[in-house]
Amino acid sequence: ETGIHPDFIVVDGGEGGTGAAPLELSDWVGMPLSEGLIVMRNALVGAGLKDQVSLAASGKVYSGMGLARNIALGADWCNAARAFMLSVGCIQAQRCHLGTCPTGVTSQDPGRQRGLVPEVQGDRAARFHAKTLEALSDIVAAAGFKHPRDLQPHHLMHRTGPERAVPFDRIHSFLPSGILLQEPADTVYADWWAAARADSFRPAIDLVPARARGHLPSPRI
Repeated sequence: ETGIHPDFIVVDGGEGGTGAAPLELSDWVGMPLSEGLIVMRNALVGAGLKDQVSLAASGKVYSGMGLARNIALGADWCNAARAFMLSVGCIQAQRCHLGTCPTGVTSQDPGRQRGLVPEVQGDRAARFHAKTLEALSDIVAAAGFKHPRDLQPHHLMHRTGPERAVPFDRIHSFLPSGILLQEPADTVYADWWAAARADSFRPAIDLVPARARGHLPSPRI
């Protein structure tokens, strides 16, 4: 309606980052990164906005394969925090929010910060970063591509049994560009799209009675 849109959106599928999140929220609220990333990718692509809004993925991204997987699912780049904290000495004491990190990685206490030696830990973080990108390059080359952006959902295989593996696009729906503007009823997001509104987080319709009355179209893909 306004033509105003964000420059980027970050989807975080970790469990609170600092380890300080309440256990019930970490375990039961939200969804895994891959599922959230697919939903966000479909929203942007389906609305014809993917070329205008960049999409980032965050949450336990620590390997070349993790980067490749998220990029194949729609991410333009990946953020990493936990992995770099481990590279400079984090022991996962889960005391980040208390300011008493024993290694000094997350502490503001000058005494504890003496455990950090930038000349040493900085080099370790740089080597970890370089080797992770090198691993991503190896995976992309092994798949026969020149750039990570060539990776697509159907290049990822998910094993569903001892003798069967299927591409990701056979498990999840990946919308074509602009379909939410043209034929939203033909997508698995038909009811969500009918409830969406630009001016509020409150749904435009109450999905529960609408579904009970059968007023919402049944998705066909």
